[in-house]
Amino acid sequence: MCSAARGGASLVRPKSGRRLIVALILGAVAQGAGSAAFAAAGKFHVEEATIADIQKAILAHEVTATDVVKLYLARIKAYNGPGVEEPNGMLGVVKMVEHAKGINALCTLNLRPATLKAWGFDEHHARSMTDKVDADPNMPDALEVAAKLDAQFAGTGKLAGPLHGVVIAIKDQYDTFDMRTTSGADAFYANDRPPRDATFVKRLREAGAIIIGKANLSEYADGTPRSSFGGTFVNAYDTTRHPNASSSGSGSAVAANLCTVAFAEETVSSIRGPAVAESCVGIAGTQELVSRIGMFQKGINTRVGPIARTVEDAARALSVVAGYDPDDPYTAFAIGRTPDRPYESFTHETSLKGMRIGVIREYMDKSLFTKADEQSIDLVDRAIGDLRSLGATIVDPGPHGELFTKYIQKYGPMLQNGVFAKLHPEQFPVDASGKPTTDQVETLVGIYVDPTKAQGHFTLRDLGGADFGGGFGGGGGGRGGRGAGGGGGAGGPAAAAGEARLETNLYLRERGDANIRTQTDLYTKANFYNDPHFQNRKAFLESGDQAKVYDTAARMQRRFAVQQIILQAFAEMKLDAVTYPTTSLPPSKLGQPAEPPVNGRPNVWTFLGQQGFPAMTVPCGFTTEVYDRAPDPNAPPPAPGAADGGPGGNNVPTILVGPVPAKLPVGIDFLGRPFSEPTLLKIAAAYEHATHRREPPPDFGPLSSTQ
Repeated sequence: MCSAARGGASLVRPKSGRRLIVALILGAVAQGAGSAAFAAAGKFHVEEATIADIQKAILAHEVTATDVVKLYLARIKAYNGPGVEEPNGMLGVVKMVEHAKGINALCTLNLRPATLKAWGFDEHHARSMTDKVDADPNMPDALEVAAKLDAQFAGTGKLAGPLHGVVIAIKDQYDTFDMRTTSGADAFYANDRPPRDATFVKRLREAGAIIIGKANLSEYADGTPRSSFGGTFVNAYDTTRHPNASSSGSGSAVAANLCTVAFAEETVSSIRGPAVAESCVGIAGTQELVSRIGMFQKGINTRVGPIARTVEDAARALSVVAGYDPDDPYTAFAIGRTPDRPYESFTHETSLKGMRIGVIREYMDKSLFTKADEQSIDLVDRAIGDLRSLGATIVDPGPHGELFTKYIQKYGPMLQNGVFAKLHPEQFPVDASGKPTTDQVETLVGIYVDPTKAQGHFTLRDLGGADFGGGFGGGGGGRGGRGAGGGGGAGGPAAAAGEARLETNLYLRERGDANIRTQTDLYTKANFYNDPHFQNRKAFLESGDQAKVYDTAARMQRRFAVQQIILQAFAEMKLDAVTYPTTSLPPSKLGQPAEPPVNGRPNVWTFLGQQGFPAMTVPCGFTTEVYDRAPDPNAPPPAPGAADGGPGGNNVPTILVGPVPAKLPVGIDFLGRPFSEPTLLKIAAAYEHATHRREPPPDFGPLSSTQ
């Protein structure tokens, strides 16, 4: 450890008869082995520490908030380095590295320049690229915030708030007034700091949280594991594999114990995707639960949520940020629909007696997918058995059954009437002018009375696809993102018409930067990486900049229709929640083709969450082997940018390769009615307490005396 760690506050308070061990521990800390020393001494160590662990140690005077920050900084120094080789620099072609020494999860560190240098971090991780002095006393860095918390605790003996001493990373899609916010881009802002915090970030600080830095993300949240400013980031369990979705830095930082909790953004799967890939818990709550104000690219689907190593920690973080924000009208729906006690109070269940949990077999039918899906499905099947053992009543349509199909067939055509009619001219014919030539109302009446009269496919797998009105899902060609320029997903556009451009320009207008004022500026005044294995965002920004119309009507009708169908199914089957694999595909190899779409997989797995339903993922085990994709040697060479590493993000002809020995995380999802987070937390916590399936990544363990 560098000089910044020396001479700091004592990590253990001396007690009678223990002076020798205290001296040994302090000596070890000065040499950079703080966490290892704590583990050896039987005292606090930061690896896998929960919020309760941290606060218990602070209250017992075994550790200070400053000490906790330093322990995390030591791990960041050891493990946040590059996870790939960059022979042509950060913007050039990269080479994957087996068992890399770093994961590059954090792109910006909340340290003033002198402290950043003293710790040995490079200037690229500074809080601002446009304010090199960074001396504003109203912008304390992480260590200064921790020192203030320590002083307050010394004077009162009480914690400053529910997140006192908790070290948090924030996805660089969210505004932080003291650190740069550019959504992963290397755009030429006059001031790369926004004028104010995002609403939820402000709430975190008020609760005593310490913001350690900004988490790396796919540039403009497209799902590719790169950004022009932050570089390439990797999976902590296999550094040659994808860390999943645009919030990858948030997931990897938590997995490798570079922070206690991280906040992510989910438009498609970017909370749960990184969480499942990193053996973590992720909560993508009800759409209207947490304010989106102060985020780049907010939209109809976007949700703010925590990633943590335990259900309770995720719930504690959610308690702080949830609730009404007058600046975000969506959150008005939350009034009167949130619990009267903290979310973490629902995480102590050990029995699921009385719970009815449905199984979405539409996502678990092996006959419809490939060998690549099978181990994940088997592990979720095992987890369903665990839920049954905990007392839950499992509503299971069987191995090849479908939980929701009859409800979709009955109610879908009525609720999606106009779109449905246009998609099925054989039942709703029109003349050359577009005027109906039959009685469409009578046709719909007939379908409602006898759903078998409907044409086409109507399973949940198809509901998100083009056959049923356009999925409005997917991302900009990567794992679960929605770039500022939009982009196609599972069967339809990622957002309502014009949404991406409107939200981008509105955000930039409110931010008020002197140089970056519009989406046009984002691609004309910026650097972009150039690597044929990972398509950059310039073309998407340009194409999305052409939108001249903003029309959410079809998107909002679809949202209402899907919610109505699923809520009706919940009511008739008396369900408390449903469960399914968070994804049935283990993380793919970086820079290689991913498993191509088949029968709605993979993007439709995220479809219900996109309609506003709360969902959370919990670790349920690890694979022993996986199947990868490789380009078909008999096919023509791919076009530049085709193999971008995201699932379904390319059209390259491929072949299945494997099995390949690989221990990679698998997660189980729990999804419920809007604002049913307490129920989901009860189920998730009971399952977690009974199984304890999370394991930390072996390559990023406790620090040794040489680190």
